[in-house]
Amino acid sequence: MDIKRAGSQPSVKGPSDWFTGTVRIDPLFQAPDPALVQGASVTFEPGARTAWHTHPLGQTLIVTAGCGWAQRAGGPVEPIGPGDVVWFAPGEKHWHGATPTTAMTHIAIQEKRDGKVVDWMEKVSDEQYQAG
Repeated sequence: MDIKRAGSQPSVKGPSDWFTGTVRIDPLFQAPDPALVQGASVTFEPGARTAWHTHPLGQTLIVTAGCGWAQRAGGPVEPIGPGDVVWFAPGEKHWHGATPTTAMTHIAIQEKRDGKVVDWMEKVSDEQYQAG
């Protein structure tokens, strides 16, 4: 058994290469090998969002607070809020983040394939984001 005590893992700022705006990532768990799953709580300040990206084995988001948006390539921008659970299939290009006026926090759960959990792509443009 391994207990991660609250406050024992430092928060990190979402890197500007992968995020637009102010984003805080709070690590929650990273199962040891041979397990593949890991999770983090991610908080997006108003207007903040991820870049476009994919996950080799998919991703589950559990929204815990605020109001956000999520979009898969070719689809509409979808509103997401507390209690919503979002699944992105393996390789599905997508982004997610806060609305322009309200912060949003979600728990992100994904699995590693060959040591990798995400493939980052281009940033979501202001025009794409404002289409929400």
